[in-house]
Amino acid sequence: MSIFLSKEDRVIVQGMTGSEGMKHTTRMLAAGTQVVGGVNPRKAGQIVKFNIEPYGLMADQVEAGEHEVEVFGTVAEAKAATGAQVSVVFVPPRFAKDAVIEAIDAQMRLVVVITEGIPVKDAVEFRQRAADAGVQIIGPNCPGIISPEQSNVGITPADITAAGPLGLVSKSGTLTYQLMYELSDLGFTTCIGIGGDPIIGTTHIDALRAFEDDPNTKAIVMIGEIGGDAEERAAEFIKEHVSKPVVAYVAGFTAPEGKTMGHAGAIVSGSSGTAQAKKEALEAVGVKVGKTPTQTAQLARELLK
Repeated sequence: MSIFLSKEDRVIVQGMTGSEGMKHTTRMLAAGTQVVGGVNPRKAGQIVKFNIEPYGLMADQVEAGEHEVEVFGTVAEAKAATGAQVSVVFVPPRFAKDAVIEAIDAQMRLVVVITEGIPVKDAVEFRQRAADAGVQIIGPNCPGIISPEQSNVGITPADITAAGPLGLVSKSGTLTYQLMYELSDLGFTTCIGIGGDPIIGTTHIDALRAFEDDPNTKAIVMIGEIGGDAEERAAEFIKEHVSKPVVAYVAGFTAPEGKTMGHAGAIVSGSSGTAQAKKEALEAVGVKVGKTPTQTAQLARELLK
């Protein structure tokens, strides 16, 4: 089992013919993702050839060699031709809003927005449009989502963990990878990098709710960071609605006040949004919070004993 993404999902790549799109489409195909089309109105009708060398746990399940993927002029055309319900966006920031709205208007079920540097007003606009249309957004400025040994949509390395009983939701891409690696012997149902921008689609709470409902997820690892109140709100949700054990890590204990750190949303103003405040809120509802990623991994191991 997994949440939000499975091996049956057919995926299109908006911006597939750009350098990042080409690189990560190759990696997604090698991980077993069903990439069935690309979108670029200037290259509609072209066939792009990808030379695939399967790696990691999917090496025996993915056919090596040349894979051909057609480019379509619009998301709607790609969906109609391929039956895809998932789109991943590798489009430059100034064009990203239009790309995401196009996917929303085509009624894709899930849109994963990898692009960094999207203006907040653009993110506000497409998040509201997605909410009105019932379309799930992951991101922006995120590594995407991976259900190990099933499908990988985004830029997450597919060879650092296996399938298993843990669920992972994280603001930080790098810390997503680290916890996947540290707990690779246990494995994950799904790992989601929700992004660290002030405005995002899928939240910690959305992932927690889905992991709670997934019978194969036995424990949850949550990674937060300074800035905003998402972790405090997640703590309240855990208290009321989550019966499964949760461990957490909050990045940014040494961050200086008033300075943006890494992500656009990672900024502390006075006592609001500090790592200590988030740690205390989580611990107050029974969530064990590690002081380091490695300690957090050890806490997760103890949950499954």
